[in-house]
Amino acid sequence: MSRLVELQKYGQSVWLDNIRRGLIASGELKRLIEEDGLRGVTSNPTIFEKAIAGSTDYDEAMRKLVDEGKSVNEIYEALVLEDIRMAADLFLPVFEATDGQDGFVSLEVSPKLAYDTEGTIAEARRLWRLLERQNVMIKVPATPEGLPAIEQLIGEGININVTLLFSIERYEQVAQAYIAGLEKRADRGDSLDRVASVASFFLSRIDTVVDRILEARLRDSKDAEQRARLEALLGKAAIASAKLAYQRFKEIFSSPRFLKLKRKGARVQRILWASTSTKNPHHRDVRYVEELIGPDTVNTMPPTTLDAFRDHGRPRASLEENVEEARKALEALAEVGIVLDQTARQLQDEGVKAFSDSFDQLMRCIASKREMIRGGLPERQILALGHYRSRVEATLDSLSQQQFIRRLWSKDASLWKQEPEHQKIIQNRLGWLTLPEWMVEHCEHITDFADEVRNAGFKYALLLGMGGSSLAPEVLRQTFGTRPGYLDLAVLDSTDPATILSLERSVDLAKTLFIISTKSGTTVETLSLYEYFYEKVRGVKGDRAAENFIAITDAETPLARHARDRGFLRVFLNPPDIGGRYSALSYFGLVPAALMGIDIETLLDRAERLIHACVSCVPVKDNPCLVLGSVLGELGKEGRDKITLILSPPIETFGYWVEQLIAESTGKEGKGLVPVEGEPLGAPSVYGDDRLFVYIRLDDAENADRDATVQMLEKAGHPIVRILLREPMDLGQEFFRWEMATAIASARLGVNAFDEPNVQESKDNTKRLLEEYRTKGELPSYPLLVREGNIGLYGDQDMRVKLSELGAPVAADKGSLAALLAGFLKQARPGDYLAVMAYLQRSTGHHGLLQSLRTRLRDGLRVATTLGYGPRFLHSTGQLHKGGANNGLFIQITADDSVDLPIPGQPYTFSVLKQAQALGDFLSLSKKGRRVIRFHLGHEVEAGLRTLLAAVEEALGRLGK
Repeated sequence: MSRLVELQKYGQSVWLDNIRRGLIASGELKRLIEEDGLRGVTSNPTIFEKAIAGSTDYDEAMRKLVDEGKSVNEIYEALVLEDIRMAADLFLPVFEATDGQDGFVSLEVSPKLAYDTEGTIAEARRLWRLLERQNVMIKVPATPEGLPAIEQLIGEGININVTLLFSIERYEQVAQAYIAGLEKRADRGDSLDRVASVASFFLSRIDTVVDRILEARLRDSKDAEQRARLEALLGKAAIASAKLAYQRFKEIFSSPRFLKLKRKGARVQRILWASTSTKNPHHRDVRYVEELIGPDTVNTMPPTTLDAFRDHGRPRASLEENVEEARKALEALAEVGIVLDQTARQLQDEGVKAFSDSFDQLMRCIASKREMIRGGLPERQILALGHYRSRVEATLDSLSQQQFIRRLWSKDASLWKQEPEHQKIIQNRLGWLTLPEWMVEHCEHITDFADEVRNAGFKYALLLGMGGSSLAPEVLRQTFGTRPGYLDLAVLDSTDPATILSLERSVDLAKTLFIISTKSGTTVETLSLYEYFYEKVRGVKGDRAAENFIAITDAETPLARHARDRGFLRVFLNPPDIGGRYSALSYFGLVPAALMGIDIETLLDRAERLIHACVSCVPVKDNPCLVLGSVLGELGKEGRDKITLILSPPIETFGYWVEQLIAESTGKEGKGLVPVEGEPLGAPSVYGDDRLFVYIRLDDAENADRDATVQMLEKAGHPIVRILLREPMDLGQEFFRWEMATAIASARLGVNAFDEPNVQESKDNTKRLLEEYRTKGELPSYPLLVREGNIGLYGDQDMRVKLSELGAPVAADKGSLAALLAGFLKQARPGDYLAVMAYLQRSTGHHGLLQSLRTRLRDGLRVATTLGYGPRFLHSTGQLHKGGANNGLFIQITADDSVDLPIPGQPYTFSVLKQAQALGDFLSLSKKGRRVIRFHLGHEVEAGLRTLLAAVEEALGRLGK
């Protein structure tokens, strides 16, 4: 028996807090009724806004309405009322089988009428007449103006779902309004047995707001006893309020006043638990279900909570457990100054505003879609796959049969791996699926903090982090810049001393907020940078240095503990079930974004819209994430595994983030997709038949050259995926699109998308080398193959043998750089890629020369090329280099540092750390049997790069390229 069905044994009905056309048309809603005992549906403007804006469910219906000349409001009503009617018809058998107890579908009156009694009454009557279904409920908010409307409408026999309840006091008023309405009917001699109502008590939002207050007080408190009292109250407010509200429910509906009505057929007004998705990732994801199970209650769950409870919920009669403890919790909250009745008024006003804003957004969305339909609704993801199309379509059919998307949303780890050790990792790495919904609840918290630091006089922000902790902020910084009045943010993800010094000199340390960003709390580069800058700030601000630092990390990491002990300005604890490369829409991406003044709510809204296009009720061929993931996976298996990214100029740095996501997720077990980011575009003839081009095109950008090149590539037979964005804010949806698509592609390749098994190898080598440096005062040397001027070429013994076999003169004092390089490049085969790994400062001059280098190698060898700066790329493509297929040629470039900087508390400097990282990665690649060489340029980096470029030219000439 389904755990959801089992709840009925305890007197609780399960409703679904979601509705959309696809859910009904696909048969998914019918399945939930039949298999999970679903007994009702609730809707609200936010649900409809996401469904209509984010999916194609309504496009056909909208076309007909537009052709009929309907207005925006008429289109809205036609779409929504039809959904409610169809859903009500599906639930009619439930309604009849339960004698009108269940089987209801709820529709909200316009949130614009929340403070208008007469307007609410008139609108509710109108909707009731239009729907013509006895098993619908009209939702009326529990505002002071809503209470008399509830009484009047119940008196007229209209079923009412009272919404936006946050306090026991207001709940009592709602229950009394319901009873008063029944009394009116009884006085007129009208029947009472067919009138139904629920009182919707909203839960998670209570805890979100109360916990925010408690956390603020915890930050300000130094008293251990006071801190313990505050910590004990975290996460208690909502469930305690709900348990005591239920006690009042029992008292009210066993009172003589109601029993008199009950004898005439009146039903109790059941309490409905709403807002039951857990917003705190450190709590159990079904806590608002498991702790509130009891008779005469309803729990309306969003799809993710429904799936979670079906999977691992624990049904029991819990609602009347620990009632006295609940009472004490509310008393304790009052003692620390948190009066829930006051908080409830704030929450209700915010709830009305949120629904009203969603309603406005919905109307804007319909208006926009109406205009696009008039001009021809464009596709936003377009495939030109040639003969690969049939293979992708077959894959989609297979995934449909496997119920892949339904299983994905249910967090089924077996989609990737069967082994228990893999499944354990995977199950703790799927939080990104519901992250946008969770983060919406924390936007205000983040933006309030951004305002706080602005008002405190901070002018700059410097983010110290690597990989998934730094790439999304870098993309957002490059795409949106800094809004006037907000912090000028820079990202430091390098141990290169010149880079560190340059950024240090660009800011006023006293007015700089340092963001220490690391999921594990142990990343060596991040912590080294932190110690360096903490010492610098302490030199300026003394004992007040910690007020310039915040941390973003997981709970209970060494950094989290250290930050609390040292007194950081703020510590943001990220959900633990999200891997670094899947964390763009978490605190790791959104806190830096808010500090720059980026509209993070809109960013999340765009992601949520795409989520609605990718849920299980959407046909597989209309699911953009499933389609893209299938294309990546299937073409990758066919040898088109070089995913070449082409982006419009304003958003081109988005490729940094996609590169890491694809490389670390897929590059393992001798497999992998190679993301090609930033490679200059060429003529079709320079590309091999291992390419899949993805063109992410931003409307109104300077796209003419890219459009023309992509058109030529398509004509030449290369497969192309075009993704069309309306504005830069659509990157919110792209973060989610690529997360899901990459996870799906990984499943098609048969790899675990959520681990990085080979990254540790380079870290271990680096650690060992640094220990050797501590002991000997120097790092071991590379095997030198040849030196020419200031440039040395190095390789391992295997490479020396290979080059000799290929006829290249291998002796430190003989031969030439070009001859040995020609021997190395001669190993390139069709399907290979060439990775340039530069442990250099990223300057305009250096980057231009490195781009010229990779382009010449690409054109000469017809292989894909990548360019990464060390040690940054170790947290991006490093996993692919060591764990992917052995189809890479690796050119490492190092140089002598012109400046150096100490790392406080360590016997080595940043220059030594960088050298150890380069050598550690070289040794890892060598041990894996990769084709790798290293060029050391000496002190004159730019001159050395020019010499190297000339050597490449000569080497290719020797090969007839």
